[in-house]
Amino acid sequence: MKREEILIEALPYIRKFYGSKMVIKVGGHALVDEGIMDNIMRDTVLLRFIGINPVVVHGGGPEITRLMEKLGKKPKFIGGLRITDDETLEIARMVLVGSVNERIVSLIGKHGGKGIGLSGNDGKLIVAKKKAKQQMAGEEIDLGWVGEIEEINAEIINITTEENYIPVISPIAVDRGGNSLNVNADSVAAEIACAISAEKLILLTDVPGLFRDPADPSTLISQATPELVNELIAGGVIRGGMIPKVEACLKAAHHGITAHIINGKTPHTILLELLTDKGIGTMITGST
Repeated sequence: MKREEILIEALPYIRKFYGSKMVIKVGGHALVDEGIMDNIMRDTVLLRFIGINPVVVHGGGPEITRLMEKLGKKPKFIGGLRITDDETLEIARMVLVGSVNERIVSLIGKHGGKGIGLSGNDGKLIVAKKKAKQQMAGEEIDLGWVGEIEEINAEIINITTEENYIPVISPIAVDRGGNSLNVNADSVAAEIACAISAEKLILLTDVPGLFRDPADPSTLISQATPELVNELIAGGVIRGGMIPKVEACLKAAHHGITAHIINGKTPHTILLELLTDKGIGTMITGST
């Protein structure tokens, strides 16, 4: 397309989304590839300058795993959730609240935006409780310091976005006793999207979206209903680490928020999904 055609195609979407809030969850290997992350944050800053209010939520799974292995600790997962003992929680805090969050805020500043780093501990932004034991093969498994969200303090997010900041939120929550909890970043993104009445929830992953057959790239689903998503889960097509992601999308859809699963490794993937007619990933919309 010619440059002017691209701008003309984008104009109706810019007009439609002007003044809205969008939650962008960044995860996967985008977090360990500086070039990919730089492109994502540049596009996020662009959204802010065209009148959209982005809120960034990040994970850090690959970096947490890498640091754990470096320290001689083997990661363990149940249903896509990391078992988090005392040592693992401290590693997660170092990665999420420290290195990853600071790096994203710095990249936003590099491209002319105003990033502000937050964790769930800041002003009790994310209040959670310890997640119940999980059943696996007839055995109860304690996930350790893994949290289940109880409350989001939307006031902090609304204040910062109104002042033209881009909040960058790490998924470390706090319980009512002041203990830190590791919370799944997809769940955090969905709960925040609901709390601030976001227009969109955008999950950047390592895959292009949802497939009817994960082994066949031609079966990419461009638009899905919650009913179809539930069918794919029940049929075992969606499993493992994708389950928390689609559950986050279903949560958003239930509250009237359109959710998107897109490949963070594709250049300008957010802009292509939001500001073009065709889109690029999977859009999930409609109430359950």
